[in-house]
Amino acid sequence: MKFLIFIAVIFIIYAVIENRLMLFTRTEYFCTSQSKIKIVHLSDLHRRSFGKNNCRLIRKIKSLEPDIIIFSGDLITRDCKSFSNAEKLVQAISEIAPVYFSFGNHELDMKRIYPEKYRKFISLLKENNIHILDNCTESVTVNNRIINIAGASLKYSVYKKDNSYRNLDEYSADDLISDLKINGKTSINILIAHNPFFAEAYSSLNPDYTLCGHVHGGAVRIFGIPLLSPERKLFPHFSKG
Repeated sequence: MKFLIFIAVIFIIYAVIENRLMLFTRTEYFCTSQSKIKIVHLSDLHRRSFGKNNCRLIRKIKSLEPDIIIFSGDLITRDCKSFSNAEKLVQAISEIAPVYFSFGNHELDMKRIYPEKYRKFISLLKENNIHILDNCTESVTVNNRIINIAGASLKYSVYKKDNSYRNLDEYSADDLISDLKINGKTSINILIAHNPFFAEAYSSLNPDYTLCGHVHGGAVRIFGIPLLSPERKLFPHFSKG
């Protein structure tokens, strides 16, 4: 019994420490020395702050000197009482590079159950010149190269339906094309979609890169192994954004 308690305590300590680590993954894709584009991708901060006023995170992003910053949703939590951490972060990173933001399930749920709070959040983003991609596409020129960035918000029923995680709605390629209001001639370089579970639908647009989030590295994760997704599914195939 003492051994089990010891293991449980070790696991809790490990989980607490892991949840506070600030880890970065570097990926190189579709770039040449002539047209290299540096993107910083953030997701699922859920109002967390790394250092006072997110100073550690801001300092790291600034050191990377990105051309574009992309946030794939859940900057806040649906029921947060203050946007203080989010405000400090977006104020700082918007001065580093253009920021493109697409909604996660928490923003969608806030819009549904706390509409006034949602409006204040949107105002905060707009006041700091954040590009909000709510089922739309924007173009940006980086290093003499035009980049088309699309943000798919998805419907809330793919995350939760009738207050349950059962019988969730699917999201098809037709849904994606309809939401983004694009035709077959539109070339999407970067697609931002919070939920990674609909990769097949996303691939129908042939984006060069799809940036997701949502699964928090597996939601419940033991020593790097994803055990449980936010939809309460065991051993999710897609466990990193």
